[in-house]
Amino acid sequence: MVEITVNACVDKIAEVVAFVEEQLENMGAGMKAQMQISIAVDELFANIANYAYPNGEGTATVRVEASEDGKKAVITFIDSGVPYNPLEKEDPDITLSAEDRPIGGLGIFMVKKSMDDMIYRYENKKNILSIIKSILP
Repeated sequence: MVEITVNACVDKIAEVVAFVEEQLENMGAGMKAQMQISIAVDELFANIANYAYPNGEGTATVRVEASEDGKKAVITFIDSGVPYNPLEKEDPDITLSAEDRPIGGLGIFMVKKSMDDMIYRYENKKNILSIIKSILP
């Protein structure tokens, strides 16, 4: 398990994504899994950067580890921001045209659809969100 802790701001997204990609390469992740995870990490970290700390700055930790069998990557986001469970957010109605859909929510929906699993818990005043994805090529 390795992790990085950075200020929760949008100018850190590229650094966080690069960190996760490096770990995925070290784990032998397939290219498709790497791309899907990178997009998910970008989206989830951007949400933390934009919404977790409305009253000022905070930090976020991103942890990367392999499942016990080495076949899946587990990426965990930890922040002390406003409690928020993205899994409780209702999925957008994608049958509506873009003009008729309310703004927001599509990113989390895409992450849910592209990952094998997402787990959220609020513990010790921290949001802890894990995404899990098979990394076999």
